[in-house]
Amino acid sequence: MTSVGVIPARYEASRFMGKVLADIGGKPMIQHVWERAKRARLLDDLIIAADDDRIIKAVEAFGGKVVFTAKAHPSGTDRLKEIVNPLDVDIVVNIQADEPLLRPSMIDTLVSALSEDEEIVMASLMKKITDPEAVKDPNVVKVVVDKNSFALYFSRSPIPFTRDAYAMAATYYKHIGLYAYTKDFLFSFTKIPVSSLEKREKLEQLRALENGYKIKMVDTKYDTIGVDTVGDLERVKRKLGIVERTIQEL
Repeated sequence: MTSVGVIPARYEASRFMGKVLADIGGKPMIQHVWERAKRARLLDDLIIAADDDRIIKAVEAFGGKVVFTAKAHPSGTDRLKEIVNPLDVDIVVNIQADEPLLRPSMIDTLVSALSEDEEIVMASLMKKITDPEAVKDPNVVKVVVDKNSFALYFSRSPIPFTRDAYAMAATYYKHIGLYAYTKDFLFSFTKIPVSSLEKREKLEQLRALENGYKIKMVDTKYDTIGVDTVGDLERVKRKLGIVERTIQEL
């Protein structure tokens, strides 16, 4: 099965304007994401989907493959659709442009999940939460799964809720927003109207669950930091050296 990775890159992020071009160690953030994704073994192509000339110029400067897309797309998923529409490809990986601590193996894990089971149309990642504060943080999306690791629900609230203080301590999982879809499902998904739970939680993946689709969740030992604020950017800078060394050792 052929696979393509797409990095939707929007300049006018509401909380951090131009964050994809923020400097990290002498490189724009989008370049860090590109370089890590490029190391994935199971991608046949990697494309940055940009909506601004400043991003286009930055990507061309470091030699990335970039395509200009419409500014009016309501989400990164819709931007993906524009890119892959003319491509003869089976699997599409949606790679977040604001997660520069991405590991290449995370992409390969999701491509493998869809390649090895034709019943799976959408897959994403989860990681066990070890920090109790993260469980309560609404910016950390939690996921609960069934016995076959298909998502039951995603929430910004702590799930599962432990009613009985004497019950066994719950295990919480953080959802990491890296997605893989079959191309057919991606086009079906973008045609579905925004769902009520999606509006309430501001989580696009709930649209799939509300409409009866399954999302395979794959456990990973790696965490990421999504850059939504300047504070997030500083956290990434502090961790960057450690992540770089471990990737180089793979």
